[in-house]
Amino acid sequence: MSDPKPTPVPYDPEMLGPLAQMAPPDSPEMTVESLASARAGMDDMFPSFEDAIGDKPIDFAEYEVPGPKGAPDIIVSVLSPKGLKDKIAKGEAKPAPSMYNIHGGGMMVGNRRMDVPRLVDLIMEFGIVGATVEYRLAPEHPDPAPVEDCYAGLVWMAENAEMLGIDPENIIVMGGSAGGGLSAGVALLCRDRGSVKLAGQMLMCPMIDDTNSTLSSYQYLAGNTWVRSSNLLGWQCLLGDRLGTDEVSIYAAPYRAKDLTNLPPTFIEAGSAEMFRDENVEFANRIWAVGGVCELHIWSGGFHGFDFFAPESELARAALAARSSWLKRTWGI
Repeated sequence: MSDPKPTPVPYDPEMLGPLAQMAPPDSPEMTVESLASARAGMDDMFPSFEDAIGDKPIDFAEYEVPGPKGAPDIIVSVLSPKGLKDKIAKGEAKPAPSMYNIHGGGMMVGNRRMDVPRLVDLIMEFGIVGATVEYRLAPEHPDPAPVEDCYAGLVWMAENAEMLGIDPENIIVMGGSAGGGLSAGVALLCRDRGSVKLAGQMLMCPMIDDTNSTLSSYQYLAGNTWVRSSNLLGWQCLLGDRLGTDEVSIYAAPYRAKDLTNLPPTFIEAGSAEMFRDENVEFANRIWAVGGVCELHIWSGGFHGFDFFAPESELARAALAARSSWLKRTWGI
C-alpha cells in the first residue's frame, strides 16, 4: 500500500443526511468492551417477526435445527406465502424458490431479525419462501462457528425442502456485509463438500478480506457506517491470532480462495464510497477470470449499507431494481 491515507470517494449528495444521522463524526470506536451495548442497541432497532409481517399474507414458523457436529442446535426462522404448503398439497401451487438469508454485523453483532423486512418484500414480490438463521457470534464463538452454523442451517433447509414447500434446486443464499462474507463462505463449503446445489449467491457489500490491504480499506477511517477500525476488530474477534496469516480458512475469508471455479451464479454489489469496494470488485474479477457467472454493481457515492439506511434515496431504488432483475432471471420467474 503506497498511500495509507488515500482521498475518499465523495458521497452522493442524497447520502449525506442519512450518513450524518447514522455515523456522526464523533462516533466512538467499537471495542470488545462495547459489544454488549452495541448488541442491545441493534436488537432494539429491528422489528419483531410479527411486526415486520403485519397484515401481509405470510406464514411464519421457527425451527430448532441441528447445528454443526458437537455444537448446539441453531434457530432458523421461515416465512412463506400464506397457505403455500396446503396449495402444494392440493396441486394448486408448485414448490417455491427460496432465499436463505444470513445477517450482517461484522461477525460480532446483529441477529436474524435484521433482514426480515427485506425478506417480507421479496416474498410479496416473488412468492418465494424466505429463511433467516441465528448463528453464533465472535469473539465468544470464533471461526469456524459462524460459517459452520450458517452452513448447517442451509443443509437442513435443503434436506427439508418438501416439508417447507420449496424447490431444493432453486435456493439462493443472501447476505449483506458480514452476512455477505458468510454467504460466500457457505457457497464455497457447498461446492467443496458436494452438498447443496445453490441456484445463486447474492453478496451485498460482502466482508471477505481479513488482510484489509486494499486501497479502499484505507479510505474510510471515520464518518462511514462501517470504518477500518470496526472491520479490524471484527476480523480480530473472528480469527484471533490467525488474523492475516496463512492459517486463515477460505470459508472464513473467501477473498483468500484461489479456486473460484464451479460457484453458483453470483451477484455482488457495493457502494463506491465504502471500504469493501475493492475487495468486492476483485472477487468478481476472479470469478470472471475462471469463466464463472457474476454480476457486479458498484453504486456511485453509496456508503456501506446505503440501501438499508437510506431506503428512499434514488440510489437505493436503483440498487433494489437491479437486485430484483437478477433474482427474476436467476429464479426463472
